[in-house]
Amino acid sequence: MYLTHFGLTCFPFERDLQPDELFASTSLREAQARLSHLVELRGIGLLTGEVGSGKTTACRQFAASLHAGLYRLLYVTLSTGNVMDMYKSIAWALGLPIERNRSMAFRAIQTEITRLATEARQQPILIIDEAHHLRNEVLEDLRLLTNYAMDSERRLCLVLVGLTELRRRLAMAVHESLEQRIVVSYHFAGLARDEVPAYLSDRLQRAGCPLPVFEPAAIEALFQASQGLPRKLNRAAHYALSAAALAKLRQVSAEHVQTALDEFRP
Repeated sequence: MYLTHFGLTCFPFERDLQPDELFASTSLREAQARLSHLVELRGIGLLTGEVGSGKTTACRQFAASLHAGLYRLLYVTLSTGNVMDMYKSIAWALGLPIERNRSMAFRAIQTEITRLATEARQQPILIIDEAHHLRNEVLEDLRLLTNYAMDSERRLCLVLVGLTELRRRLAMAVHESLEQRIVVSYHFAGLARDEVPAYLSDRLQRAGCPLPVFEPAAIEALFQASQGLPRKLNRAAHYALSAAALAKLRQVSAEHVQTALDEFRP
């Protein structure tokens, strides 16, 4: 498409980067700091943001930073089912057999978490992605799952990751008990305007292009179209590069960005 035209080795805005290659945006640094603090507190954390803001990316980087011998990461994305479905997903992540009823599943999971924390000397960290889909009864059971020794001990670190609506739901009276237990909370706002130029340059350099490609007006247009949300920004930048290559130009202008936006809604 535009690889040869710009001398790129890969598509800069379409590939998934390794955790150590991610652009160190303010949002990403703040999220990592809060997640690290959450691990120290061994409590419940809340990570929210709009679609494409970088929530899952932050979780990937966080997971990669954990010492495998000291932590046991449990990552669950199935969040649309009932309580038993959630227990099955957690049990599978723990390597446990699937129990037939809710109480036995609950007991088996808590027993294994206790074993990991006390015998294996590993801190269990449960990340529930797409948590805005969770039913109310599932949210309540997840709260109960973190209750050990009549709530006097913290053995399970729970991270709820979801869209902004999850934050609004947890503020409702029905979830007051859970909301009061949240010790760390962070909302992704995307890249700041002054971070976008460095972000674009970083992605291009990793694809083999050390020279500036996007004109200042194009960068501003990309920010306005995406509001700094990385996924939207990546998509718009990808199509803008295509538009510039079709025009046989080495610089991406605001007009090329507009052409890209006319092809899709970022």
